[in-house]
Amino acid sequence: MKNGFIKVAAATPTVRVADTVHNAEELVRLATEAASIGVRVLVFPELCLTGATCGDLFTFDTLIRGAQDALKLYLAKTAKLDLLSVVGLPYLHRAKLYNVAAVCHAGKLLGLVPKTVIGASDARQFSSPSDFVEETGFDGEVIPFGKDLLFSCSTLPSLTVAVELGEELCALRAPSIGYSAAGATLICHPAAFPETVGNEPSLETILAAHSSRTKTAYVSALCGYGESTTDLAFGGRKTVVENGAVLASTLPFEKEELLCTEIDTERLTHDQRTLCSDAGGCYTEIPFALACKETALTRKIDAHPFFPTEKEALSAHCERILAIQTAGLMTRIERAYAKKIVVGISGGLDSTLALLVMVRAIDALKRPRTDVLAVTMPCFGTSARTKNNATVLCEELGVDFRCVDIFDAVNVHFKDIGHDSSVHDVTYENAQARERTQVLMDIANECGGMVIGTGDLSELALGWATYNGDHMSMYGVNASIPKTLMRHIVAHCADRDEKIAAALRDILDTPVSPELLPADTDGTIAQKTEDLVGPYELHDFYLYYLLRYGFSPKKLYRMAKHALGKSYDDETLKKWLKTFVRRFFTQQFKRSCLPDGPRVGEISLSPRGAWSMPSDAVSALWQKEAEEL
Repeated sequence: MKNGFIKVAAATPTVRVADTVHNAEELVRLATEAASIGVRVLVFPELCLTGATCGDLFTFDTLIRGAQDALKLYLAKTAKLDLLSVVGLPYLHRAKLYNVAAVCHAGKLLGLVPKTVIGASDARQFSSPSDFVEETGFDGEVIPFGKDLLFSCSTLPSLTVAVELGEELCALRAPSIGYSAAGATLICHPAAFPETVGNEPSLETILAAHSSRTKTAYVSALCGYGESTTDLAFGGRKTVVENGAVLASTLPFEKEELLCTEIDTERLTHDQRTLCSDAGGCYTEIPFALACKETALTRKIDAHPFFPTEKEALSAHCERILAIQTAGLMTRIERAYAKKIVVGISGGLDSTLALLVMVRAIDALKRPRTDVLAVTMPCFGTSARTKNNATVLCEELGVDFRCVDIFDAVNVHFKDIGHDSSVHDVTYENAQARERTQVLMDIANECGGMVIGTGDLSELALGWATYNGDHMSMYGVNASIPKTLMRHIVAHCADRDEKIAAALRDILDTPVSPELLPADTDGTIAQKTEDLVGPYELHDFYLYYLLRYGFSPKKLYRMAKHALGKSYDDETLKKWLKTFVRRFFTQQFKRSCLPDGPRVGEISLSPRGAWSMPSDAVSALWQKEAEEL
């Protein structure tokens, strides 16, 4: 339960039609097994205490009383189990029979939720409930009875449970819409759908669509073995989805009785804050409490959340991003009446991708590639390897290429400001970056062009850019692309163009570096970015889950251990998390005045609506939590 993670399960008991005692014992067995492995919310199928295929037997007093006695038996035998469970049965209320879900916790019946959408085959036995929450008597207790019930966990505020029965899922206005607007994060879906073939959407597809729309998790349990096969067959499918993603599922007729995984309730509550919808009804909230325990994680946490890992999906992802970048740049070129587009080409990853996008844009505009002007500006830290790669790439692409040596200009500047060039401090480094930006801006003025920025999302998050140096441009095509994704996009381009493939692959193999310090004696790059600020793989992980869901440092660390613990030890994860938190807050001033650039994914740091944060926000709360890890 810590950090919002809670283990849930869908169960398919082997029932005997109308044998309520047997069915209750089966439910007790599965509930006991689920509790023993840490399950805190358990969903059984619709009408599981009697079997869903009793037909007109549902209207018989004997079966109705038997179902109530079976529920009493289930409650008595699960009194010591600290889990919330949803059990289906027929229930008589005010002389009418209802198909209900009994919500139970630690031997107590919290509420009865009646089914509102009655199929044609069940209409002769079951009634639809009123629109109001009423009260009903059960075993000497007064129990809430109605469709608008929400069950809220006092020890995990992000867990609020609702029940959507069977065909309610497919209603024109499914109850889950109101439940979500009222704060439900987990929808329990007991159902009795038979297995058929046809062209209708699969249950997984419907559940995923509903959960994505409502920003909820669904636990769906369908009737299975033991139900009557007089006219139909029941496959016992079980599915858990979270905000559009299927976390776990079983195929029809599998023998697996329990399907378990963990949902992240904090992720769901974060997304629900963005929903601008009214609950549209009056909901009765029923509290319950689960003991706070650590939830062992078995679900997959994406170690690289910015891109898919499957080869074909990744290729399509990269191509779509290139299309977005190209379209954005094409429009900007036309609207700015730019005669040329200018870029500083270093032979590094960022400028390489920017150049590739520029070439695509110019080609799409049916203009000569010489309208792309790539400028290399060697200085103190430029290596032969990067300079050669930049030269080869520009020659093979057929763009206008120029070399402007800035050694003398930077040294004159040092003399002007009284800086000792033997002191390799931040002034020594940033003077080079700002001189390069000045050269590019002036060349753009000279040729009626515009400067294209190369900085990426990871650098912007860490503030790894020189203010008013490489931080500034007239349009930043890479502004919402993280470093880990950038590598895949460049590799994608290498796979599709043999002419430049060798140069691109060598660029991919070159350590990421701003090359602002002199090279080592053997000519190799001395200044390696990831040695200074940490692995981009970790920073991109922290960046995504912080910005996308607002997770705390403690949760980020726990998730990183689960997703990346095989690659990094605990101390490394902590060290770079602290660095990330510190730099993310202190460097906001650079992000508050970013150039325009196309947004390509969920995460953007543009100050124009995508990310709003005061430059002087205090990071004490986050840093304190990170230091306490």
